[in-house]
Amino acid sequence: MKTFTRWIAVVVLLSASVLAQAQNIAGNWQGTLQVGKDLRIVVVITNTDGLKAMMYIIDQSGQGLPASSITLSGTTLRMAFTGLGVTFDGNVSADGKTITGTFTQANKPIPMTLERSTSDTAWTIPPPPKQMAADAAAVFEVATIKPSNPDRPGKVLTIKGRQVITINTTLNDLIVFAYGVHAKQIVGGPSWMESDKYDVTGQPEGDGLPSERQLRGMLQKLIEDRFKFTMHRETRELPAYVLVVANGGPKLTKNDSNPNGLPGLFFRGLGVLPATNATMTDFAGVMQLAVLDRPVVDKTGIQGRYDFTLTWTPDETQFAGFGARIPPPSTDPNAPPVLFTAIQEQLGLKLESQRAPVQVLVVDKVERPSEN
Repeated sequence: MKTFTRWIAVVVLLSASVLAQAQNIAGNWQGTLQVGKDLRIVVVITNTDGLKAMMYIIDQSGQGLPASSITLSGTTLRMAFTGLGVTFDGNVSADGKTITGTFTQANKPIPMTLERSTSDTAWTIPPPPKQMAADAAAVFEVATIKPSNPDRPGKVLTIKGRQVITINTTLNDLIVFAYGVHAKQIVGGPSWMESDKYDVTGQPEGDGLPSERQLRGMLQKLIEDRFKFTMHRETRELPAYVLVVANGGPKLTKNDSNPNGLPGLFFRGLGVLPATNATMTDFAGVMQLAVLDRPVVDKTGIQGRYDFTLTWTPDETQFAGFGARIPPPSTDPNAPPVLFTAIQEQLGLKLESQRAPVQVLVVDKVERPSEN
């Protein structure tokens, strides 16, 4: 009996030792995500004030993305990065040196193993992109405007490195982004403003990445200089969507990692919008820019920047500016909800349809762009 009791004691001690090693997961972890082009992932986990994690995709950027949640139950670890629509589920090994699991994005699971790194094995996390000085001139050092290839589909407005690039964008598209308005807030002007398409490439003057305010300022100056665009502002009552907080409050993950950085709002297909470092004004802006058929007015009163992922089933009234083909309504009972329901259920916000006072831009003068 004494021997049997000693065996029980040994098993209990070993189990406690294994669990303690598994739970001590603070440190730097790294692994390779195989998605055609291998991507090196570094996850830094801390446990000074509860478990927290920061993920770096070091082959893409030095900007970290905080986990919206991280839990450890026994040896089972789960992390969620809402802004990318990413989860990682894994099991910590008995020696606490590996976490074997699955990286999932857009319902596509990919096996990935994270290994605890040491000072000798750790991959270097690149420094975050340098930001332009707050008082730097918001102008392009060099910019080209060329007619788009009519056979090229789609529409793009993005930043690649330090270059600002647009493809298949009309002047109205540029105005919409630069001035933060919906196309219906542009009044007057010739029809070619919404039919002629251009590719724009601009290199900012000075060093560093521009803030959103600086980026909009650069495009405003480009439009005014090259299209000879002048306008005045008026307030008119228009059909609009008003974004407000739903009953129960918002369901958003705060992001304090880069308060002066650009937001990340990039569609991963029609009806899938991951957002990182985004304000409610940013969210309202992308909904009126890309999705909805009328202006969106932010009246949430929510300050700060957030990560979230919005997934919904679009209808034929949405994404009209992109010429997108919306599939017929799905009969799948597990299909995502329609937009208005998704915003309320997933974000704790609400879109209300109403007439509202909205600022419009009245075109006074405009010309086709000058030669480069």
